[in-house]
Amino acid sequence: MNLKNKTLVTVFRFSGLSDDKELAPFLFMFFSLVYMVTICGNVGIMSMVYISPSLHTPMYYFLSYLSMVDICYSSIIAPEMLSDLLSEKKLITFMACAFQFYFFAAMIGTEVLVLSIMAYDRYVAICRPLHYVLTMTKKKCLYLVLFTFSSGFLHSVAQTSSLFSLEYCDSNLIDHFYCDIPPLVRLSCSDTRTCNIVTLFFMCLFSLSSMTIILVSYALIISSILRISSAAGRRKAFSTCSSHLMCASIFYATIYLTYLPSSGITLKKQDKVASVFYAVVTPMLNPLIYSLRNQEMKKVIIQQMQKVHNKHT
Repeated sequence: MNLKNKTLVTVFRFSGLSDDKELAPFLFMFFSLVYMVTICGNVGIMSMVYISPSLHTPMYYFLSYLSMVDICYSSIIAPEMLSDLLSEKKLITFMACAFQFYFFAAMIGTEVLVLSIMAYDRYVAICRPLHYVLTMTKKKCLYLVLFTFSSGFLHSVAQTSSLFSLEYCDSNLIDHFYCDIPPLVRLSCSDTRTCNIVTLFFMCLFSLSSMTIILVSYALIISSILRISSAAGRRKAFSTCSSHLMCASIFYATIYLTYLPSSGITLKKQDKVASVFYAVVTPMLNPLIYSLRNQEMKKVIIQQMQKVHNKHT
């Protein structure tokens, strides 16, 4: 990353989640619980996939990587946010801010692509079941995962370089609880056109391509499901993709609310709420959704709980 800080600003201050000191302890306890559930839930998903032979399929292989990404990007934001809730001075150095944004952007980019290859996997499984084993080979799955991570980190290099090459010479107050594009661009005292173009390019490249893959895949999936003669067959086919569809919908909805151009104090507060949801809450929801709505995952969890119970009796 080529970071050219031509500014007098070496330390940024966060405005934080709330100015209400009485509310801060409650927020700290609530988001501490959310973060613990996030870590436990996603580690649990990864463990179930690893130890259960019935889950050694491409669908759950990609799910384990989705859980890993959720752990990473929530851990980039949540600990700092929790610390700042109990701190008078919410400070972060220029370089620490750059690295926080770099890894966060890399994980978000990776998550977008993982969600799209999961949709592609469901399309092959439901629309081309006879070719599934030949299409979704271990080698291909590995290459798809490597592609998503390398693309996520490479795009983040360009995003971070353009954002932190801006000049920050007046206020050092970031009106947010972590380093992100909109508040940093508003804070800059230099020309932000290049940064805005880079941001728009990668948002369109990643989000539109991913959403196109997901929408086209599910259009074909729904068409195939409607042609299944038995109601039980339709339910089974839809249950294998309803969890993914719900996770993808929540993720994109909050991304849309966060990065939709806004103005005014009310909308800035709304931006923070949306950011909290997709940066902290969404990583917690993904394992809960898969655990509660996916029948095979529920079956494996019950089996593992029974094994643990039998060992202690």
